Amino acid sequence: MNTKSIRPIVILAAFLASPFASMLGSATARAEDTQDMQPLVQALSKSKLTLLDGIRQAEKDHGAAISAKFEMEDGKLSLSVYTAEKGLLVGAEENVLEELSGSPENRWEPKVEVFKDVPHVARSAEQLAIVALGRTSLADLIARVQKAQGGTVFSVKPMIKNHKPVAEILVANKGKVTKLVRPL
Repeated sequence: MNTKSIRPIVILAAFLASPFASMLGSATARAEDTQDMQPLVQALSKSKLTLLDGIRQAEKDHGAAISAKFEMEDGKLSLSVYTAEKGLLVGAEENVLEELSGSPENRWEPKVEVFKDVPHVARSAEQLAIVALGRTSLADLIARVQKAQGGTVFSVKPMIKNHKPVAEILVANKGKVTKLVRPL
């Protein structure tokens, strides 16, 4: 191979490894993931509120949302919103990290669990730091995705990708699940 035929491959590889490639749009979740999610996707229509509604309700009395999701618990639909009670400007060691969870099929009256175990505190502390580094709230991000994408946003999880704060967002639309990665 000569140098001229290698150059396009090197440029493509460099682009695919760049932060821009991960920000480009969406990918449909893998087929096996989608099958595992089908009971959840079908149950979403039973919810009386959206993920965005749940985040807004949780933030009224429990601080900043740091992640949220619909999930199946014991065969029933549940909505969980994770919060940092003292907001994003207070570090995890001085904050109250908690989960609000309950059935969204009627009026959402979540139980509150304050995290004390190492795995929950560690994961919540990480999510708090990531959301604090971002430039937008989870609520604003979900609102933008819902407007642009359609469907039902049913999970938002902050993470670091290519040294940048992003959120992985799962959207159900007509039985299909789309995974989006968006900058925070």
